[in-house]
Amino acid sequence: MGRRSRWTCPEPDAYAPGWPSVTRLFHVSDVHFGREDKAAVAWFDALVAAEQPDAVVMTGDLTMRARSAEFAAGLDWLKSLGRPVTLEVGNHDLPYWNFVDRMVRPYHRYHVIERIIEQPLDLPGVTIVPLKTTSRAQWRWNWAKGYVHRKALAKTLALIAAAPKDRLILVAAHHPLIEPHTRATAQTHRGVEAIAALAAAGADAVLTGHVHDAFDIAHRVGGRTIRMVGAGTLSERTRADPPSFNEIRIADGGFEVICRRMTAQPDAVLPVEAPQPA
Repeated sequence: MGRRSRWTCPEPDAYAPGWPSVTRLFHVSDVHFGREDKAAVAWFDALVAAEQPDAVVMTGDLTMRARSAEFAAGLDWLKSLGRPVTLEVGNHDLPYWNFVDRMVRPYHRYHVIERIIEQPLDLPGVTIVPLKTTSRAQWRWNWAKGYVHRKALAKTLALIAAAPKDRLILVAAHHPLIEPHTRATAQTHRGVEAIAALAAAGADAVLTGHVHDAFDIAHRVGGRTIRMVGAGTLSERTRADPPSFNEIRIADGGFEVICRRMTAQPDAVLPVEAPQPA
């Protein structure tokens, strides 16, 4: 990734006997600095400060066009949260106008936060592992769509194998691996292969973004059920839903997903859609 980080993300608290019974994650995605909704970002910041979740999982598209000023704003924002963070790379985070940078050094602007890019997090009751779904080039016109390289999948499977056996396993990726019922699409290449392999390895859910709307879908794969959970957006580029993020509450070996929308309506547990064959 290049040079060492100029600042460090807070480490998780030193957990000891007497852990809280519920671990809370804030799952946020697609903030798109450069087109961020400033009111939505301020709303999210206030909730983080007031509620102090155990970690923030950011599933990609921190920026709009991967410009230096957008990265600077996004990195300052992540630093300001003051919580453990893991960050995935989204398609908008790859150089858009500079083809040479996209091919040769697509992640060079991330060097100041390399410690949290696609890094696992181990928390009470849950381990979060990354899965890269972006590609600098593809054999199709739309490079914004998802792509799971076999090396990336193998790396994720190795992290799952090394995780403590008494934890839920959540995989953090940018693109949905299977198409959700949303306006936007991901069309992730090798997504079906990936979700089957993750289920077989023991993953419980895949946390994603990209489509800017929230969902929670259960897939029955090889005798196991794995959930695919999507977060909305804090950008101006909303689709069906208003600005939102997900709160994931983990307890007693299970979890629920609460979609927290920036509206007057109360927060609501996302309904888990019926399992579907992958």
